[in-house]
Amino acid sequence: MSIKLLIADDEDTIRNGIAKYIQLHTDRFDKIYLAANGREALDIILRDKPDIMFLDVQMPLMTGIEVMQEARRADALPFTMILSAYEEFRYCQQALRLGAKEYLLKPVRSSDILQMANHAADELFGAVEQVRIQPTEEKNYLVRLAKEYVEEHYYENLMLADVAQRVGISAGYLSTLFQKQLSKGFVDYLNEIRIEHACAYLLQNHLKTYEVAYKVGFKDEKYFSKVFKRIKGQTPSEYRKQNQ
Repeated sequence: MSIKLLIADDEDTIRNGIAKYIQLHTDRFDKIYLAANGREALDIILRDKPDIMFLDVQMPLMTGIEVMQEARRADALPFTMILSAYEEFRYCQQALRLGAKEYLLKPVRSSDILQMANHAADELFGAVEQVRIQPTEEKNYLVRLAKEYVEEHYYENLMLADVAQRVGISAGYLSTLFQKQLSKGFVDYLNEIRIEHACAYLLQNHLKTYEVAYKVGFKDEKYFSKVFKRIKGQTPSEYRKQNQ
């Protein structure tokens, strides 16, 4: 049975963190859609017909209440659970009147959200036996996600905290995972990725050394040369000359 889930929240950390946690701990949801505002959420509802939805109340362009109203008019309202930082009774009353099944006050633990998503799926499609990902597999998956993000954004002013936020864990925990699984720190891994790309630019032979440094994310040419020599055993100039 194909089950589609929508997570609509204008806070990137919450939206992405919930999605990552659910993907890590169950394969029950074939598709997880993400919406950063009410308009995106409504478009996804009307186009993709998700079965279950976690919906923030206060979002740009359209509120969660307005999204529910429009979805009901189109007879397309998913099984809806509200996530809100607002404890005011009127919000809760409106949401429940429109068909919301739960009204949850932030912050909500990802484990609780997963449990509610599974409960909603049970109610809609019947209970199934869940196979949990083992801790080692989860750690491998987190490191893989982090590596993929670094390899896509290496040229930016990338910090450990940025990557950890994208993966949905703390910076300290991500640092520990890098040390245990890769036997190197985050900065060392990032520098290795940058230097590999720098080598490709150096072989093109039309960029100056400082231009290559900036292109791969270094802000200082001297530091770039120092890191390059430590990793490759020669300076950028020597590498370029040897490989011409």
